[in-house]
Amino acid sequence: MTLSPRPWLILIILSAALLSAPGFSQTDQTLKVPGLEQPVEILKDKWGISHIYAETEHDLFFAQGYSAARDRLFQFEIWRAQATGTTAEMLGPRMVDRDHGTRLFQFRGDLDRELSHYHPRGIAIINAFVDGVNAYIDAALATPESLPLPFRILDIQPQHWTPEVVISRHQGLLGNIGSELDTGRAVCLLGEDVVHELSYFHPHEPDLALDPLIDCESLLENDILHLYNAYRDRLRFEPQDVVAAYRNDEDSFARLAAVLDKEDRELHKRAIEDIGSNNWVVSGDLTQDGSPMMVNDPHRAQAVPSLRYWAHLVGPGWNVIGGGEPEIPGISIGHNGYGAWGLTVFRTDGEDLMVYETHPQNPRQYRYQGRWENMQVIEEVIPVKGDDPVTVELLYTRHGPVTFEDRDRHLAYAVRPAWMESGGAPYLASLRMNQATSWEAFREASHYSNIPGENMVWADRDGTIGLQAVGIAPLRRNFSGMVPVPGDGRYEWDGYLPIKAKPHEVNPERGYIETSNSNYTRQDYPYLDAIGYTWADPYRWARASEVLGSGRKFNMMDMIQLQHDTLSIPARTLVPMLKGQPSDDTTVEQARQRLLAWDSVLDKDSVAAGIYVAFERRLLENIEALKIPEPGRDLLTIGMKRMIDFLLAPDGDFGDDPVAGRDAFLQEALAQGVADLRDRLGEDSSNWVYGQADYKHALIQHPLASAVNAATRERLNVGPVPRGGNGFTVGNTGSGDNQTSGASFRIFVDTRDWDNTLGMNTPGQVGDPDHPLYDNLFELWANDKVFPAFYSRKKIETVLFETLTLEP
Repeated sequence: MTLSPRPWLILIILSAALLSAPGFSQTDQTLKVPGLEQPVEILKDKWGISHIYAETEHDLFFAQGYSAARDRLFQFEIWRAQATGTTAEMLGPRMVDRDHGTRLFQFRGDLDRELSHYHPRGIAIINAFVDGVNAYIDAALATPESLPLPFRILDIQPQHWTPEVVISRHQGLLGNIGSELDTGRAVCLLGEDVVHELSYFHPHEPDLALDPLIDCESLLENDILHLYNAYRDRLRFEPQDVVAAYRNDEDSFARLAAVLDKEDRELHKRAIEDIGSNNWVVSGDLTQDGSPMMVNDPHRAQAVPSLRYWAHLVGPGWNVIGGGEPEIPGISIGHNGYGAWGLTVFRTDGEDLMVYETHPQNPRQYRYQGRWENMQVIEEVIPVKGDDPVTVELLYTRHGPVTFEDRDRHLAYAVRPAWMESGGAPYLASLRMNQATSWEAFREASHYSNIPGENMVWADRDGTIGLQAVGIAPLRRNFSGMVPVPGDGRYEWDGYLPIKAKPHEVNPERGYIETSNSNYTRQDYPYLDAIGYTWADPYRWARASEVLGSGRKFNMMDMIQLQHDTLSIPARTLVPMLKGQPSDDTTVEQARQRLLAWDSVLDKDSVAAGIYVAFERRLLENIEALKIPEPGRDLLTIGMKRMIDFLLAPDGDFGDDPVAGRDAFLQEALAQGVADLRDRLGEDSSNWVYGQADYKHALIQHPLASAVNAATRERLNVGPVPRGGNGFTVGNTGSGDNQTSGASFRIFVDTRDWDNTLGMNTPGQVGDPDHPLYDNLFELWANDKVFPAFYSRKKIETVLFETLTLEP
């Protein structure tokens, strides 16, 4: 395999430099914290992991909430405002639709039943966590002048949490409702056959036929998911939100906002590749020391502070370390001294768009099974900063929240979301997994993990490796779930597929399990309509499987190298198509020759990688211009797998001589890519290095960055640094110039020795830009390095950043 050397020595030198940095002197504090039952110790290591030692379960989760809020207070406040539908109270009238959407999709079931789903003692655990969050908020409010910089920028203060905030679904990976609407619209414009040809559905083609009662004009003309998208979109700040001393000018804000808009469009367009994850487990038969390993790097939007957060929980019945989201108790990805587990997205279709005929004289009634039914109506008042409160009506059919009414056509649209059922809070069922001591116990715990759809992998020191797909999956009676359907009773769900009936595997003969968001479902699986038909292209899975199946015996460095691997299988497929096709343009011909001699590795220091990516991007743009009729170009995307299919077997769209037309198509894309590099980086091809600030880089932008002035933005943002890879490499850095997605959190677990666990969380564990642990991990991450995540107290005490004792 082609893997660049990553010597352990560099890791040790960089880590030692971090440990000796002036801002890293060890501190010891003792704090009185109301609400505790017994004293708690929090040992924070040099990389920012809080190792929490408690004498009772209540105190353990109380301290987790306290410690996480202490590290990520602004992130906690933004989560709270989004979860409660109160962002307009913070930011004014433009947030009313967001809050309307949030309230429309809030969980409104029995709270005790909801909390108990995640763990038999879920009520006590989640309430203890919330009490710990609030205890830290009270302590912070005692000296509001010491609140982190973002609070001063916005002139706000944190507010108290409730358990309802913890169970919010607003930030989870929930379903496919956006692509379902786009596919329906594309069928309206182009027809089923064209959509099938352009899309990569598998393991077989779903039914895309629109019911005759679907009104295409209404579907195409209206912003049907506006409230849903307002609820789900990332929060954007503007200069008017910021106090004058920190405020950006409008021209600069407009330029920065335009860049963010472009990055958002790119991320949305290629989200199925850019938002995903890698994980694999390797049996002891394939490792040098005979013990299984578990490796995971979830891919989400890059952010500062990071979406993920490391913690170590030690208390009666608990000794678990790893990562999750800071606002959620427990550990989503990690190990507990018995086994290790990780996750990647398993495409599960848990949303449907339902269309209703409404009563001509009463739009609050809709037709169901030949009768008129009343919508449920809930009125809520949204407080608005600087304006009068706004009263909104929340409308519900028997299937779910109404997101749009087309009064002229007497139609209404509702989202039917499986994740609004009890147990739909993302990752919270990890609480059960945290205490699993065997594969059987882990699989049983996975049965409670409704959201998101995931490939959960497991490896334990007894030698077992396994996979269990999770996620709530509706059983559809007679439709694929890929296009909108009438809500008149003819398209219903027959309950939900038991999670244990989803794909699973244990101890396969090949000796490893690798998922990486590719389709892991056999052709004859009987419940395909409960799962879905859209998966990531197979290239990350294929590359990792190629290495893991090579017959080698692996050590941990091999795992680190593979997780950061930037060999491009698409490049290995596309570049040979340029053979025998010389160019009359000297610079283009030199670029072609360089590609033909290249090793297909998207290394950040490579000129050939820079040429290839410019070529690849032009190919993807041009295939869409060639293949997608103009009316459908905002709705459909041709992915890499489908494009390669078209190029390998060219049809008449390439011309009267399809093979010659295909070759000309490739030549033109290469010439255009070279022209792009000339325009961007100059005539000298030695400057076309892939990883640089003017090409592939990582600049992690704080949510406030575009709203604040340049000096403040410099304090908040992290980067830029050069990067390699793209959305098709195992080391997934996304499809755009700026790495806006990919792995911020990484974990490597050697079940032989839990102290050999390694990890990453860029840019740092702490969200306060004035804290030394805000961006201390960024350079390690940028250079594909990792840090030790020690499990034994003996090891932890050798690398302390601070010791915090909490006393009742």
